[in-house]
Amino acid sequence: QVQLVESGGGLVQPGGSLRLSCAASGSIFGTNIMGWYRQAPGKERELVADTTSGGGTNYADSVKGRFTISRDNAKNTVYLQMNMLKPGDTAVYYCNLRRRGLVSYNYWGQGTQVTVSS
Repeated sequence: QVQLVESGGGLVQPGGSLRLSCAASGSIFGTNIMGWYRQAPGKERELVADTTSGGGTNYADSVKGRFTISRDNAKNTVYLQMNMLKPGDTAVYYCNLRRRGLVSYNYWGQGTQVTVSS
């Protein structure tokens, strides 16, 4: 059983920064993609950023230049450094771990609230 535990959310003023962390525990097979999604009230869940085991990264256009995703494969941990935060970034942020192929899986964290407000 794989578990994802997120931390680092909170309340921050516009222009501020937060760093989210997500640690995966349990039996994790092979290479995979770890990422962050977010869901604002009344909106669908959307991809923020993800990263492969090899270090490749992918970002939503709305966060490019402001957010940075990174991972520590030895610790099965993914980070999201969020700078220049805007009120529009307010959402519940979810960690995701997934793999496609003959051995596939898709796990979600419980979510952490990020609120950007003055």
